[in-house]
Amino acid sequence: MTKHMARNDYDAIVVGGGHNALVSASYLARAGLTVLVLERLDRLGGAAVSTRPFAGLPARLSRYSYLVSLLPDEIMRDLSLDVTLSSRRTSSFTPHLHTGAPGGLLVERPEGAATQASFRTLTGSDDEYAAWQQFYADVAELTAVVAPTLTQPLPRERDVAAAVAPSIWQDLVAQPLGRTITERFADDTVRGIVATDGLIGTFVSMDDASLAQNRCFLYHLMGNGTGEWRVPVGGMGAVTDALAKAAALAGATLVTGAEVTSVSTGAHGAEVRWRTAEGEQGATARHVLSGVAPWTMAGLLGDEATRPAKPAGSQLKLNLLLERLPMLRSGVDPRVAFSGTMHLSEGWCDLQLAYEEALAGEVPQRPPGEVYCHSLTDPSILEDLAPMGVHTLTYFGLHMPEELFTGPDGEANRVTAVQRAIASIDEHLTGSILDCVALDADDKLCLEAKFPHDVEAELAMPGGHIFHGDLDWPWAPNRAKLETPAERWGVATPYDAVLMCGSGARRGGAVSGLGGHNAAQAVLEAR
Repeated sequence: MTKHMARNDYDAIVVGGGHNALVSASYLARAGLTVLVLERLDRLGGAAVSTRPFAGLPARLSRYSYLVSLLPDEIMRDLSLDVTLSSRRTSSFTPHLHTGAPGGLLVERPEGAATQASFRTLTGSDDEYAAWQQFYADVAELTAVVAPTLTQPLPRERDVAAAVAPSIWQDLVAQPLGRTITERFADDTVRGIVATDGLIGTFVSMDDASLAQNRCFLYHLMGNGTGEWRVPVGGMGAVTDALAKAAALAGATLVTGAEVTSVSTGAHGAEVRWRTAEGEQGATARHVLSGVAPWTMAGLLGDEATRPAKPAGSQLKLNLLLERLPMLRSGVDPRVAFSGTMHLSEGWCDLQLAYEEALAGEVPQRPPGEVYCHSLTDPSILEDLAPMGVHTLTYFGLHMPEELFTGPDGEANRVTAVQRAIASIDEHLTGSILDCVALDADDKLCLEAKFPHDVEAELAMPGGHIFHGDLDWPWAPNRAKLETPAERWGVATPYDAVLMCGSGARRGGAVSGLGGHNAAQAVLEAR
């Protein structure tokens, strides 16, 4: 989507055309501001897009981002987004082999008698399920306080802490999450399931003093106060298509194929330069909103003095198209097992061993990972393949740091990582998942792998870090200065004219639109 530019001065220029950028553009244009969005690629949406990656087949896969939780209902209402988010019938299923026979821990949505019975079969009593229920009730108390603040000026840490029980704050915020999990749960499988939400895209030990795992965990549980991860009907592209439509209808100018080359600030705003097929162009604006990573924006500003360290991602994503769902050794209906989050090699000890192996520069022998089948919830992404029993499958691998795949052993490690990820799936099947993978029009397996360096090369996310860097607490430190609108909304940079509107904002990360919403509010407040 490209509009002809009829001016060279704007109220706001947005660098990048991902979902956060489109949220900012929509709010600002609706408020009557002139807005220009510049996207390097030939399409909008960033990581939140749907593509047909397999030749000759119409299936639309959410190639990078794949589920939605953090996008507030408030933003969807404000922007009149025509998007449907569907609940999955299963929350999670964790196959295991350690009770003498193939089995699995089922967590329904909503939880019921089958979930309790599954816990009892695994652990031998109801104690662990009771601990599970109490733990997530405590999580819900914290997220019920935090979620409403995400689209408001930053609260102070002390105010959030005062709104929840001190024991909850201690367990979820003050001490490493690993300590809390081992104190509150006894079973290795249950401990691991809880821990995984603290490790998505984050290479860290559960006992790390930085508490990066705690912050990651909170973001994965606080969406709309419930933490439910839903499937966007039509694929992730349906979300960004709706946002692009909202921005265009509001009057924003959306330009694709425009690679920003520099940003320079002055007393009254900033100048942005970019390159297109037609050559170099430029425009000025009172405000520049950065939908790119802080590391990237610092480079565009030529500011090496305040440039943060380059982030490093940690994940392996496999996208597959299956002719049929595989059968599990446990005999569980695959339509139940695969419709939620399937945890593989994610027991507590598995996670710790994989972290230690990756830290030592080795591809984990039994890589932890999660599998999702979005087409069980949304068959529309398959188009006319759905009646044929075809399904999509997504694997997201943990503890796969970028450096494993970019050094001298990078190519060999990439092959090994894919093989071991496939083996972790096959461990629980009656055959191999590869026996179920469809062939494309060129007789090639419908399987693609995306490592951090692929994400960087294709989406310009530095280091392939899916959050643009480690996540921040969604509140302000008690001593932080909140003197300007940008500081109050958590979108400030060292430059008054430049605001973070993407995942690099204090409350950025995942498909949330929060960075975009909050940057737009800061601009409007400043005016």
